[in-house]
Amino acid sequence: MTNNTSERAARAAAEIVARFGTDLVSTEEELLLKTSADWSRMSPILQEKVPAGRYLPDAVVRPRSADEVAEVLRIAYEHDVPVTPRGSGTGNYGQATPFDGGLVLDLRGLDTIRVNDSGTVTTGAGAKITAIDVAARAAGRDIWIYPSTKGSTIGGFVGGGSAGTGTIEHGSTSDGYVLSLTVAPMDGSGSTFTVSGPDVMPYVHVYGVTGVIVELEIATDPARDWVAVYAAFEDWASMTGVHRSLLDLPALPRLASADPPALVPSLPAPVSLDPALHSLRIIAEASTVAEIKARVVAAGGVVVASLADYAETDKLSSMSYNHPVYFLQKAHPDRTWFHMETGGHAHWDRPDDVRAVYDGDVHLHLELMGKAPLAMVVADYVSEEEVLAGIERLEALGLGVHSPHQWYVDRHVDLAREVARTTDPKSLLNPGKLVDAPPVDTRINIGVR
Repeated sequence: MTNNTSERAARAAAEIVARFGTDLVSTEEELLLKTSADWSRMSPILQEKVPAGRYLPDAVVRPRSADEVAEVLRIAYEHDVPVTPRGSGTGNYGQATPFDGGLVLDLRGLDTIRVNDSGTVTTGAGAKITAIDVAARAAGRDIWIYPSTKGSTIGGFVGGGSAGTGTIEHGSTSDGYVLSLTVAPMDGSGSTFTVSGPDVMPYVHVYGVTGVIVELEIATDPARDWVAVYAAFEDWASMTGVHRSLLDLPALPRLASADPPALVPSLPAPVSLDPALHSLRIIAEASTVAEIKARVVAAGGVVVASLADYAETDKLSSMSYNHPVYFLQKAHPDRTWFHMETGGHAHWDRPDDVRAVYDGDVHLHLELMGKAPLAMVVADYVSEEEVLAGIERLEALGLGVHSPHQWYVDRHVDLAREVARTTDPKSLLNPGKLVDAPPVDTRINIGVR
């Protein structure tokens, strides 16, 4: 951020206030600090490179409608002011960090939700997924996917997330989850446009560099009865044997998480989990619960609990994907942990080889994702060089790798760059995230929320 940027931002903010009133703009110091970072502090590398307060915005703007977003972008464009879109700030990759100051665009005021006659849901980008899920379930529908941080906004999830609860059956946010998008470009037009079908791809998981998502239509299924199932096992092989067998069920689970004993004590489970045992947790379709229980017992495991209350499935979901890493970090603040996101059958078949990639204590948190397991490889942090050197060793085991220790766009990059030439000709949207030469090649993108 330069003084010139601050001066231009001040002029833009003054024009926004004159146009919409003082409620839309804030320069309150505590808010600027809060919106200068997201949950990238889960990465010790990003915690060092993009800590809260290092890159402060000049102002936070809180639009209340799509039209206001478009007009704010028009004003910022005319003043050459960078704009960083933001939802709840629950992302883990620094994607909401305003590297060049300017304006942070807080989109949480765009929170309308409508369940359509067709069963799809049309929602403002700032609506929380918790609220969308409540509305959908009341109408007899299940949204396809939601992240383990269910308090995230839908715009933030689609713009920066990719997978989560529901992924086993429905894939990622790039696999038909998003039916249409309304986008506000940063081209001085003060307008919005709508895209649908495959044309949504340049705007999914690109951190807002091609335009600000203001409204979305997402896919749903008829609502099902979901049950939170907890099981425990003496050893990794028994647990993962059941874990992989879940793909053969007539109705796929909504989620299936698995952890070794080292990660179990820090999990905030609503039932008692034995810290000496491996933990398998499943959001199962009700008709499959009896079969799952039979498989657990046949493998020598114990069914700890089976909870039919839908609220219990949310509690189980909150312990999925990278959340066990967070809970481990919180439980052991005297140690520094990092994780690497990896996908492939080696987690089931060669777990010792995966653990041997890094020195010290190494643990694997597993999820089902499509036809293969996804893992958070959790280890003691030594140095950035050692963390990144592990990528090649993991790939040598046949694993796909996504590094959660970077902040740049790593999907649809060429397409995003091509579209941004038109939608953001001055490169003012979330600058620093669409880079020409990424410092780390993540190769196979399997990153999740």
